[in-house]
Amino acid sequence: MKTKNIEKIIQPGTPHFVGDGFRVHNFIPSNIRMKRMDPFIMMDYNETYNFPPTDKPKGVGVHPHRGFETVTIAYKGKIEHADSAGGGGIIGEGDVQWMTAASGVLHKEFHETEWSKTGGEFQMVQLWVNLPAKHKMSPPKYQAITHKQLTKVALPNNVGHVEVIAGNYNDNIGPATTFSPINLYNLKLNKGAVTQLSFPANYNTALVTIQGYVNINSKNTVKQDHLVLFDNVGETFTINALEDATVLVLSGEPIQEPIAAYGPFVMNNQQELVQAFEDFNTGKFGYLEE
Repeated sequence: MKTKNIEKIIQPGTPHFVGDGFRVHNFIPSNIRMKRMDPFIMMDYNETYNFPPTDKPKGVGVHPHRGFETVTIAYKGKIEHADSAGGGGIIGEGDVQWMTAASGVLHKEFHETEWSKTGGEFQMVQLWVNLPAKHKMSPPKYQAITHKQLTKVALPNNVGHVEVIAGNYNDNIGPATTFSPINLYNLKLNKGAVTQLSFPANYNTALVTIQGYVNINSKNTVKQDHLVLFDNVGETFTINALEDATVLVLSGEPIQEPIAAYGPFVMNNQQELVQAFEDFNTGKFGYLEE
């Protein structure tokens, strides 16, 4: 197998708030076009940030989505979610919330009520995963995946482990169901650990250094809170943890369909976007209390 080299390393840009509860750096599409990382069409990264105590939970109020999935991975803090299709729950450290908006939902997400009262360190990733055209109008669904449910695979010589959220790592399958081939892992590596990953050359592949410094392919040092985008040439790359590290790895087969995105809707053409707004404005996304 050929080495998969780095196309670019992206440092976090100026953060902005989504609502009042998510202080994020946008990696996709601000730094990487949607088509370039298809099927991963949006990534907001909330690096570790300390929220003060409050009796009124911070977050984002009721808003719509259609045509894709939102995937929220919790590293620190807790989030409470509810949507108009009946999905909802609380995720905390190590948990994952996978909401398939598909034909359309209203949803809201806030810091969990009790966590808000004490506040503290908060660190999250939210991805938008595109849906193939044939699934964009399928029924919404919600997957609440606890840290305990993740597929955990020990690395040789006790140097760490892989938490498989979705896809396949060495024939170990993650619990999340997907509509196109996707691999989504957390690597938990001890200082000095060296591990190798392999994905098909045509898969769009990236990683985010959630904690710690790492070295890629013995030649590129990557600081914490940075994103690494890999070339679509070669299959295999090596990660060396220069200190204890957590690395989010994402790799997926491109859907290779037209993308028409505006605000909270991601469809295939302008006419479908117009229809999405019309359906939302006429109440077809259901009802969700503020």
